[in-house]
Amino acid sequence: MTDSHNLRPLGVTLAAREHRIQGFRATQWQVASLAPGGQGDATLWLQLTMTERAAYRFNLASGNPRLFVRAGFAGGPAEPTAITASQDVAADWLDGEQQVLEAAMPLAIQVWIEAYLARHGEAPMEERKKKRKGAGRAREMDT
Repeated sequence: MTDSHNLRPLGVTLAAREHRIQGFRATQWQVASLAPGGQGDATLWLQLTMTERAAYRFNLASGNPRLFVRAGFAGGPAEPTAITASQDVAADWLDGEQQVLEAAMPLAIQVWIEAYLARHGEAPMEERKKKRKGAGRAREMDT
């Protein structure tokens, strides 16, 4: 069963733009529309997870929050298959040679993520562990 507090449908429509670069034609895909609900060519489910809270905060604090749409393999036709508010997840998709498109995050989604963070708390700051005395050194053995 899915928690409705961490899952929202978003309607996504992509558009292709043709470019000519030094005599070659190239297609560049972009998110033409992104709307809460199922209005669009594809409906993707934005799911918030506890492990990505720091990434959501970073995105919201950026001054220009974005959503990232996985749209098939790079160089191939664009077909939206997933969406995230985490730049870390989007980077993982790019590492897997997936095409990632970005779009401005709708205000309603920003408010929803803020509420999620308020309900579940901010991600704990990673603290540096203090070294124990003698840690990392070979101990002298009594013989």
